[in-house]
Amino acid sequence: MTIFEALAFIHSVSWQGSKPGLSRTRELLRRLGNPQRQLQFVHIAGTNGKGSTAAMLASVLREAGYQTGLYTSPYLTRFNERMQIDGAFIPDETLCALTERVAPEARAMADPPTEFEIVTALAMLYFAESGCDAVVLETGMGGRLDSTNVIDAPLCAMITNIGLDHTRELGDTVEKIASEKCGILKPGSSAVLYAQTAGVEQVVRERCAALNIPLRVTEPKELREVENSLRGQIFRYRGQEYHIGLFGAHQLKNAAAILEAVDVLRERGLNIPQEAVQRGLRAARWPGRFELVGERPYFIVDVGHNPQCAETVAECVNTYFPGVFTVMLLGVLSDKDYQSLADILAPAADAFVAATPESSRALPAADLAEVLLSAEGIHSSGKPVFTADSIAKGVALAKVLAGEDGLVVCTGSFYLSGIVRKMIGEANEN
Repeated sequence: MTIFEALAFIHSVSWQGSKPGLSRTRELLRRLGNPQRQLQFVHIAGTNGKGSTAAMLASVLREAGYQTGLYTSPYLTRFNERMQIDGAFIPDETLCALTERVAPEARAMADPPTEFEIVTALAMLYFAESGCDAVVLETGMGGRLDSTNVIDAPLCAMITNIGLDHTRELGDTVEKIASEKCGILKPGSSAVLYAQTAGVEQVVRERCAALNIPLRVTEPKELREVENSLRGQIFRYRGQEYHIGLFGAHQLKNAAAILEAVDVLRERGLNIPQEAVQRGLRAARWPGRFELVGERPYFIVDVGHNPQCAETVAECVNTYFPGVFTVMLLGVLSDKDYQSLADILAPAADAFVAATPESSRALPAADLAEVLLSAEGIHSSGKPVFTADSIAKGVALAKVLAGEDGLVVCTGSFYLSGIVRKMIGEANEN
């Protein structure tokens, strides 16, 4: 099986899309010998910050000497990103060999697995057969019925920031969504919560109490910014100083959650020296999260696709590029809250370029342009809004509008920002 054949099988239209439930994943893993039972996990659920949190924690565990698996979704530029061991993507030949084993088992099931369920099974096989000491496991959507929730009690279950996303599937309040995310909590585990609204915290505390699970909640009063620039952020938490390379105040809050998780993992028997924590946080990178990918003009890529993410992007623009002429290259999916995204991002830029992401669910650029023109921060100020016939033309136009001394921020969807990031990277190489 070639890599093209393996990916064609994984992405095949014969597999169903999102379909809640754990029975198919359990059956597929049972057919494969239940590889997940050989592994120890940190399980991470939440609306925003899951990927960044997972990447930083995996980096810390790697620096502590543990062979560490990392499972995330979706991917930015290459499918193999979704399964990593010690920072390296799964090799093509390994992915092909594992897919050859998974394919006949999936085809033999009366209730066919979804694509995400197949990918989850592949990851479990990969991590188990590679002998991973620990796996940092990010949920896909939700928690209770997410395919990753077939694991037994993890060493630590983490709940990151909760916001309104996937409301049709998870609920229309942050408390309802938090309840779904809490489905990853299991007796015999420990829990860490990113401090947030009182309603969310109450949901998590009540679930932990019902399951007799010890809970740590980050303490915002113990978090202090020391330095913040395009070189990274230095902060103090509970009296210790740390340095991260990720941008934005929200990443400091994610880092605080990791520090709480490190204490939990130490209590569970892992040897994680303080020096490993320092090195791991400093070395961690998570592409596509207010990531600087080019200069002259400055070019930022961010995969944010919900109102909370948009608020973070706007805040980061104001923090890191005050007074710089800013062009927002924006593309969204039609099932997202794009009106709120437009309203939030409107004050953060001086001009806008609407593009169509590469997805069947994409909102056409012309429709997005109309939404942008109706946003108060654009309509009242007369900021220009352009449309692009293609993503490549959108990038080129945004750069011209920004000029060498300006800033371009590409955001709104993985299906736009991932492609743009790859374009910029290839251009930098040539």
